[in-house]
Amino acid sequence: MSLLVRERREHHLYVSSLLTSPLVDLDTGAVIAHPATVDPTGSLRAAPLPMIIELPVRTVLPGAGTLAPLHEALRRAGRHPREAILLLTGTCQEQDRPLLKVGLDGLRTIGYLLGLAGVGSAGPALDLVAETAPYVLALDPDVVARVPADHRATAVVRAVASLARDVGAHVLAPDVRREAQVAVLRGLGVRLAHGPLLAPGPDGKVRVPLPVADESPATVMLGPRVQEMLLPAVTLPAEAKAEEAVAAFGHEPTITSVILVDEFQRPKGSLDRSRFLLSFAARYGHALHGSKPAQRLADPPRTVPRTTPAIAAMQAAGRDAARVYDDLVVTDELNRCLGIVRVSDLIRQVSAIRA
Repeated sequence: MSLLVRERREHHLYVSSLLTSPLVDLDTGAVIAHPATVDPTGSLRAAPLPMIIELPVRTVLPGAGTLAPLHEALRRAGRHPREAILLLTGTCQEQDRPLLKVGLDGLRTIGYLLGLAGVGSAGPALDLVAETAPYVLALDPDVVARVPADHRATAVVRAVASLARDVGAHVLAPDVRREAQVAVLRGLGVRLAHGPLLAPGPDGKVRVPLPVADESPATVMLGPRVQEMLLPAVTLPAEAKAEEAVAAFGHEPTITSVILVDEFQRPKGSLDRSRFLLSFAARYGHALHGSKPAQRLADPPRTVPRTTPAIAAMQAAGRDAARVYDDLVVTDELNRCLGIVRVSDLIRQVSAIRA
């Protein structure tokens, strides 16, 4: 990964990323983020959410004012910090660590997801990784390039993956070029990747070599895992106001739920479209609820691990008769929200199995 950052008087901050492909979930083949840039005019260049933006660590140290052009570019594009992953590149000197921690805390409070690049080689020290608890740890590209031929590089990846599990982070493998790399990285616990192998084809689709599925009769009768039916979740911070949720529902009529999450993307509440908007349809509904926390009107999230079979997910959906058709929140091993699965999709899958 490389980044060109130049401060210009006329445009303040120019961020140009050389990421050449979207970020892909190696477990499911789903695209979860696209590279984004801020061009010389101060405009955000990004595909539909979510997005990833690379920044040198040194741009965070001077304080919030340095990144004001980035915040402004997001605002002008109608995007929110929670839609962006800031991937910080470079190293931090020992004396600058307090400044970095303050800067990262400020960005996290605004809503950005944070990542550290170059982990496992010349990037940030491992104790700094543990202290800052980022959302993503990006491996050094040189380490990834030597997998699987070099057992020492494989050992480094294994160590970073273990650290990531302990601090609640995802591991990202950059510049993936060969299928053999994907197989080994996936086996070591690396979940995210980008690179030439994962670049979109002529039809615009990304194709990932997935692991061989278990086709035993018992497994087939349980249906596919919910991660194969995953849909992006519309999320808001757990402390969001109810009027923000109304705006989210109004932005897109196909949205069936809004998930309230904490700073680590763990689900804290679920807003069902029909019940939530009905609260506002009543007389004085907006006056009563608009400026109050949306959490007051939220139900507890109904979560299922991403490896849950369709049959088991259907059983989970049926445990509460009053919410049988509410979206299920799909979570990873650290209870972070990966997306949602709709009960109607589960019904179709189960019906197809039994047909």
